[in-house]
Amino acid sequence: RSGLPTHCPNRSVLGILGHDGAFAEYIAVPEKNLHVVPDSLSTDEAVFVEPVAAAYQILKQRLVERGQSVVVLGDGRLGNLCAQVLADFGCKVIVVGKHERKLAILREINASIETVLLKGATPDRSTDVVVDCTGSPTGLPTALQHVKPWGTIVLKTTVAGEQTLALAPIVIDEVRVVGSRCGPFGDALVGLESGRIKVKPLISQRFPLDQAVEAINVTSTQPVLKVLLDVSA
Repeated sequence: RSGLPTHCPNRSVLGILGHDGAFAEYIAVPEKNLHVVPDSLSTDEAVFVEPVAAAYQILKQRLVERGQSVVVLGDGRLGNLCAQVLADFGCKVIVVGKHERKLAILREINASIETVLLKGATPDRSTDVVVDCTGSPTGLPTALQHVKPWGTIVLKTTVAGEQTLALAPIVIDEVRVVGSRCGPFGDALVGLESGRIKVKPLISQRFPLDQAVEAINVTSTQPVLKVLLDVSA
């Protein structure tokens, strides 16, 4: 009723809440949930729409302005895509990560994005916006080391388990902490079709459908960015 269907207390969510997921031969979804994939967009690119949309949600929520300094914490798939979207929007982006190989992929995609290994980072509490894509309990404390007073921290990942954090720095520096999750598929399709957001370099491995279990094991045990199941094979 208030225009926030994704937060309706009576909602169902595919594969998450009150509705079976999409690992099935057929599924039924509301027609308004369907988005036409342009013919010019390959299937390999189209499978990235959901995480790319999550990156565009930062813009939809108007959490950044062009020209602002942004630190993205995390060099995984979501961190990579958030960095690309924010750099394309006109922000000055630095990505802090733990894996040189993943950071190198990002530099090859967009040379304007700076990267630094976590162990070599020197936070100075001068960044306008920090985006936490670490998926780690250490993400928010690290973000507080980078963000400036009156700055914004965007939390993009959920962390399982309990977290303990001294909240006094948030109050003292009057930092805005905002949750940000799923986003607009339409914007993601436009970004991908235009070529401004590049995703093919993120594909780490491919498996035929009959090796789906092995593929899932790889994603949970190895530092990969994206593993694809090749249904056509």
